[in-house]
Amino acid sequence: MKQLTVIVKPFRAEAVLKAIAELDVLSCVVREVKGYSRQKSYLDRYVGSEYSMAFLPKVEINVAVDDDKVEEVANKITRVARTGRMGDGKIFVMPMAWPEPITF
Repeated sequence: MKQLTVIVKPFRAEAVLKAIAELDVLSCVVREVKGYSRQKSYLDRYVGSEYSMAFLPKVEINVAVDDDKVEEVANKITRVARTGRMGDGKIFVMPMAWPEPITF
């Protein structure tokens, strides 16, 4: 089992979550986060106001997926989230710490 950590722009999060709902995933957690990558600290406009881009608003989605579905899920998320501009997001694939989720 693998964990996919998906970081996307906030306006693409709804489409990504809709795509994930259509796939066979075991669990999904969504968080609002801030971060930066290549676009690093410069001023820009976002929703009408100027701000420092040191940390941009992003949405983090953690998804638990069976090993044989990782590529399918990652490809679908990439197709849905991509806008073609810098900062579209990232997908990190990591092994899960335990073979089955512990439910309580």
